[in-house]
Amino acid sequence: MELKINKLTKQYGSKLAVDRFSATFTEGINGLLGANGSGKTTLMRIMCDILRPTSGEVLLDGVNITTLDEAYRELLGYLPQNFGYYPDFSAWDFMLYFSSLKGLPRLTANNRCKELLDTVGLYEVRKKKIKTYSGGMRQRLGIAQALINDPKILILDEPTVGLDPKERAKFRNIISDHSTGKIILLSTHIVSDVEYIADRIIIMKDGQLSQQATTNRICDSIKDFVWSLQVVPKDVDSYNSKFIVSNLKHSGEMVELRIVSEERPSENAVNISPNLEDLYLYHFKGEV
Repeated sequence: MELKINKLTKQYGSKLAVDRFSATFTEGINGLLGANGSGKTTLMRIMCDILRPTSGEVLLDGVNITTLDEAYRELLGYLPQNFGYYPDFSAWDFMLYFSSLKGLPRLTANNRCKELLDTVGLYEVRKKKIKTYSGGMRQRLGIAQALINDPKILILDEPTVGLDPKERAKFRNIISDHSTGKIILLSTHIVSDVEYIADRIIIMKDGQLSQQATTNRICDSIKDFVWSLQVVPKDVDSYNSKFIVSNLKHSGEMVELRIVSEERPSENAVNISPNLEDLYLYHFKGEV
């Protein structure tokens, strides 16, 4: 199974939200990284056939998804960035409602709802109204509904918003457990959400594809740009103003800096191996 994006463009007036974006998504977990406003949400809405592009196309195994229509939606699971819910529904009724929208038989729906609510830790409170849930609980419910039809294509837009570190770790495990035989696209600006589970990383900037590679190879482009350096505390502000400091750690009377820079920040700086956070900071320096 292959989901191909071919020269996709979405324009609002003079603004290009997505600009001639082309990429190929195959089975496994694809992490989509980008700063706020980089076009990730617009791209994903087009991939879900919710939004029509200005030009370009999305192809599933060579067929335009607009042609596939309902057959495509049956394969799709989607968690939008702003997850809508019915406040007076219980989680159980909400899941049954989505099961019916996906055409699941009643017995299958009951079993699937129980399994997924248990997986996301909401089964014991399944009868409570969603409006009584915390933000993290509602987000977990959103993850459960996206999986209700065991989709072959799973698109998740900022799925860990509102989750605490323990919940985010559990989410990553859930996605890994459900990734076999599926195309999963996970959009985030929280690098740790994809660093350990993604098979491939796609970096999107200003509506365009900036970089795409396997997780193991994506950082090769900055392998000479990450440095470790010890400085005295009074010099920290100077380095912060001149360079991207990705980490700062006090060690006795010295401060250890991790710096992302194309030029060596000091004669005492030592080149070290980059990680995905370094790459993100390199591409989106100065952006929110």
